Amino acid sequence: MEACNCIEPQWPADELLMKYQYISDFFIALAYFSIPLELIYFVKKSAVFPYRWVLVQFGAFIVLCGATHLINLWTFSMHSRTVAIVMTTAKVLTAVVSCATALMLVHIIPDLLSVKTRELFLKNKAAELDREMGLIRTQEETGRHVRMLTHEIRSTLDRHTILKTTLVELGRTLALEECALWMPTRTGLELQLSYTLRQQNPVGYTVPIHLPVINQVFSSNRALKISPNSPVARMRPLAGKHMPGEVVAVRVPLLHLSNFQINDWPELSTKRYALMVLMLPSDSARQWHVHELELVEVVADQVAVALSHAAILEESMRARDLLMEQNIALDLARREAETAIRARNDFLAVMNHEMRTPMHAIIALSSLLQETELTPEQRLMVETILKSSHLLATLINDVLDLSRLEDGSLQLEIATFNLHSVFREVHNLIKPVASVKKLSVSLNLAADLPVQAVGDEKRLMQIVLNVVGNAVKFSKEGSISITAFVAKSESLRDFRAPEFFPVQSDNHFYLRVQVKDSGSGINPQDIPKLFTKFAQSQSLATRNSGGSGLGLAICKRFVNLMEGHIWIESEGPGKGCTAIFIVKLGFAERSNESKLPFVTKVQANHVQTNFPGLKVLVMDDNGVSKSVTKGLLVHLGCDVTTVSSIDEFLHVISQEHKVVFMDVCMPGIDGYELAARIHEKFTKRHERPVLVALTGNIDKMTKENCMRVGMDGVILKPVSVDKMRSVLSELLEHRVLFEAM
Repeated sequence: MEACNCIEPQWPADELLMKYQYISDFFIALAYFSIPLELIYFVKKSAVFPYRWVLVQFGAFIVLCGATHLINLWTFSMHSRTVAIVMTTAKVLTAVVSCATALMLVHIIPDLLSVKTRELFLKNKAAELDREMGLIRTQEETGRHVRMLTHEIRSTLDRHTILKTTLVELGRTLALEECALWMPTRTGLELQLSYTLRQQNPVGYTVPIHLPVINQVFSSNRALKISPNSPVARMRPLAGKHMPGEVVAVRVPLLHLSNFQINDWPELSTKRYALMVLMLPSDSARQWHVHELELVEVVADQVAVALSHAAILEESMRARDLLMEQNIALDLARREAETAIRARNDFLAVMNHEMRTPMHAIIALSSLLQETELTPEQRLMVETILKSSHLLATLINDVLDLSRLEDGSLQLEIATFNLHSVFREVHNLIKPVASVKKLSVSLNLAADLPVQAVGDEKRLMQIVLNVVGNAVKFSKEGSISITAFVAKSESLRDFRAPEFFPVQSDNHFYLRVQVKDSGSGINPQDIPKLFTKFAQSQSLATRNSGGSGLGLAICKRFVNLMEGHIWIESEGPGKGCTAIFIVKLGFAERSNESKLPFVTKVQANHVQTNFPGLKVLVMDDNGVSKSVTKGLLVHLGCDVTTVSSIDEFLHVISQEHKVVFMDVCMPGIDGYELAARIHEKFTKRHERPVLVALTGNIDKMTKENCMRVGMDGVILKPVSVDKMRSVLSELLEHRVLFEAM
């Protein structure tokens, strides 16, 4: 007690402190007991919280803490041992539970933090998804508008409709107050107001293209906001205090435009832009949204594509119209060319017939005169007449051959023939002419040269005869050699003729013929002129060659038809020439070509001299030709009857007539129909006379028509006494004779 009395004076406020602790412990205990109630309420209301047992444990810890503070109230006064034990037990339990709770919190705090992180992440994702969904909805809305606008824009390919539809649909979709389209002018220095939505401004208003605002829009592929006061945005007058709406502008590429004009559009506008300006309503708080700007950009691109399609369509339509005009012109030119060809062919046919008729008279009468008693001077004159007549007949044949070669109507007559006989006959024909000029002519046929060949015998003979004739014509002395052999593969190619491509095979061979003379020669630079029609080299033209300039030109055409090549070699004037040609022929034993059912040549050793009593009927509308033919036949001892009309012919003809000569090209008379009627009249072959067409117009069609109606022969005017003698001999022996064209 004394000790206590000593302390009291030192701590006068102890009792007051004890009261404060007492009150504090009471409120702490009250707070501790209220927290578990709140936790129980939270656990009861929360159905998804994963750590309920932790809350129970934490609640027990708080209860124990509160109990400790509550029990501690009795320690401020004298207390019993029981209170001390209870107090100690409560503190021990509180310590155990608090340690256990602390340890558990160490484990569950990371989980709680991760849950919080995931919750934050999910919230952010949800917000992002909301934004994306809004963007998707905006894009869908924009896409719907774009599809609608594209459908409307592309519903036509007329450029004016496209542009007007674009403005109308944009104005309706975006609720615009005004929308306009500015196009570049022809000069490219200005933009011209071409279309407006409300049509408030007159179309044709222009602004300079180099304005800063225009350059800014043209340099970007995005829709840009521009000032409502810019020149291209002043599309409507503002009255009073109205505030203009926001304005955007976007470029419209003019893609590959050609002759694409609106008012004063440029003729060629590649890499240029038009300007589309869009204005929102005035006095409105509305602003341009991103999706609306994107819609405008997409529509501008679609308009550019639609305009390019329209331009392409216009170009294709113009090309189609131009092509139609060209086709019409070509068709007209073709018809005119066909008319000209027909007129030329008709002219040539008429001239051929009309020229051969007097030639027939001249040659026939001259040949008759030649067989009479003549003085040497008279005989020389008659021979000169015959020679000149034959030269003129050759010229007529050359002109006709050239005409048919040029229009492609001449075709080769492929048949089996004696190749050696062709060269021997040419040699026999040339030898008398060469002997007059004291020229020696030699013929060399290679041992491997086939005797029989398949080809056009007449054209081959014409080529050889023309080439050899030129050698004789331009040689005054010396010799002429004719060499023929099968060309080997190494000798076929000629560097001067790159277009000549010979191809070897087992069914054909290439015949090489060389004619070498010791004549006047020719300048090498003049050689190409020899194969040009109506052209001769200067060195030869100055001489009396007597040529027309057609021979070698026609020979070259014939050689080309035979898939060959012809050329001439000469070292110069006075050194002679060598004419060489190669033609393609078939092997007779390997060819499927059968020999034609007519004789192509009359053998002279079987010709009769006279035909006494042979009844012959001649039908010709030309009195001179008819008289000349009759004179030839009478000279050969024939009994000749002449007629001029079909009725007279059908009345006169009988079984006694053995041979009938008729002109199938008489005007107003169908000789082929007449021949058919003769076949109907004489059904038996031995009773029917031999029908021979004596005509001045012999071509493939004439020959085919004669064979079709059953005629036995075709003879070409003019005819001499010797030719008529050979013709009659051949007809009486074989009853067929088709003279080669």
